[in-house]
Amino acid sequence: MHVRPAAVAGFTLIELMIAVAIVAILAGVALPAYQDYMRRGNIPEATAGLGQGRITMEQWFQDNRTYEGAACLGNGKKFNFTCNTAATTFLITATGKDNMTGFSYTINQDNARTSTTPWGNGATCWITRKGDSC
Repeated sequence: MHVRPAAVAGFTLIELMIAVAIVAILAGVALPAYQDYMRRGNIPEATAGLGQGRITMEQWFQDNRTYEGAACLGNGKKFNFTCNTAATTFLITATGKDNMTGFSYTINQDNARTSTTPWGNGATCWITRKGDSC
């Protein structure tokens, strides 16, 4: 009587290498998109802060007839805020920090908005996502 050896169950090394290669390719495509998605989630801190800062400046101007002496916003988790004021003008800048380095948004007394981002620069608007333009 002839005994047949049992079939070996499992994956071959080639099959495992192909599976790992597919996962690596998918991760290489998905990771940059995920990083951009996470950055977009931090941008409202800057735009909301600039909007609130503009309101504060205008209220100060209504009470004092000058922008000088108006309080600037404090720093946020992902953005630092700076204010430059003169008698009749102001410029508030939100500058990114940590993973938002390279992002900068501004607003002035005329509600003119500018942005500098790794995704592009906006001379007349705030760039809030990759591919945006003014």
